[in-house]
Amino acid sequence: MAQKARKDRAKSNSATLNNLHIGSLIVNLSFLALHFLFRSRSLLLWCVISIPSFVCQAFLEWSGRPSYDPTTHALKKSGEDLAAQGLTEYMFDVIWVTWAVSILVVLFGNWAWFLWCVVPVFGAYKSFGMLSAAKQMATGMSGGGGVDGAGAPAGNRKQRRAAA
Repeated sequence: MAQKARKDRAKSNSATLNNLHIGSLIVNLSFLALHFLFRSRSLLLWCVISIPSFVCQAFLEWSGRPSYDPTTHALKKSGEDLAAQGLTEYMFDVIWVTWAVSILVVLFGNWAWFLWCVVPVFGAYKSFGMLSAAKQMATGMSGGGGVDGAGAPAGNRKQRRAAA
């Protein structure tokens, strides 16, 4: 049963990565083609803004791509779960925002590069939330949970309800 789960994750990861790379190829080649054919947009800004997207794609490829034994074609490693929440999810968000901004720059002009500023702002917002949650966890673990400093009573749920 565990082998089936690994095979399913490997298949899902391969499909996700293939779609990611095809999407990246379409968006970036479209940007470059439209830049050279119709409207001149800033290639320097495109390179600078696209670097985080390319780094995220490389990391997702490295961590999520399944590997197979070359002789037996048996699955060696299924890769990390690319549908996981957390950092993986944020990397996909960086990639998609970069694609959206690249398309908007082609349509509306160089000023649209400033829309990419939502990425660091969103990262700061999420970091602040994680820091405050970590601070609350640290306070709870140090025993300063209650008003009188006694913290929560030990025991199972039924005992804690009786103590409250």
